[in-house]
Amino acid sequence: MTLNQLDTYFNSFLKKEEFAPDPSRNGIQVQNSSPDTKEIKKIAFAVDACLDTIMEAAKTHADMLFVHHGIFWGGCDTITDSHYKRIAGLIKNDIALYAMHLPLDANNPYGNNYGLAKRIGLKNIKPFASWKGMTIGVKGTLSKPVYIEELATRALLQGQKPQAILPFGNKEIRTVGICSGGGGDDYVQAVEEGLDAYITGEVEHELFHPIKEAHINVIAGGHYNTEIVGVNLVAEKLHKEKKIECVFIDRPTGL
Repeated sequence: MTLNQLDTYFNSFLKKEEFAPDPSRNGIQVQNSSPDTKEIKKIAFAVDACLDTIMEAAKTHADMLFVHHGIFWGGCDTITDSHYKRIAGLIKNDIALYAMHLPLDANNPYGNNYGLAKRIGLKNIKPFASWKGMTIGVKGTLSKPVYIEELATRALLQGQKPQAILPFGNKEIRTVGICSGGGGDDYVQAVEEGLDAYITGEVEHELFHPIKEAHINVIAGGHYNTEIVGVNLVAEKLHKEKKIECVFIDRPTGL
């Protein structure tokens, strides 16, 4: 498949047009030398488009880098310093850069939040957590109540550590809301929904006491940890359906 064909393929289910308020410039951020004719034989997947992942994609001889966090947000930045090095690394190695931010958080079933819901065994899944008119997260019910420590273990892969576990709600958890990444503020929506627990990526210091006073359990699994889910699900789908070689570049930040 060519780059433009892959753009059509990815957007057929990620539907970037439904997430217009997203500050990310979703889709092709940097094209390759021949987007209509060059065959994409290998795609690297990563959470972040940084110099490290770009150069690792070059080492693996990938033709394209698919990421959750791209390098263009809102307006156009000047191409200097680290921004120049990233773009230069892509152009010199003829690697296309493709980014999907909120569409990859929200997608059912290949997004971060639906993937996390499946991982913890959530049932009766419904949309949850709105931002600027877009619904990004999910909520649902566990078949059996669990304690917060078990819920955190289910949400994270072996070896991953949560940023924080805030056990301020019911000891037995049955209803859970999920919004990956920087969704700390959305604990408020979980409280309004009457949920027992809320899983997100990161929680800021100033939210500690409001969460405690709201009597809700919150798991901050780590921004990175909660957002490797979607890129890997998309890679699995692509390889299965189109037989294109896919590699995952793991660059955890601990945040």
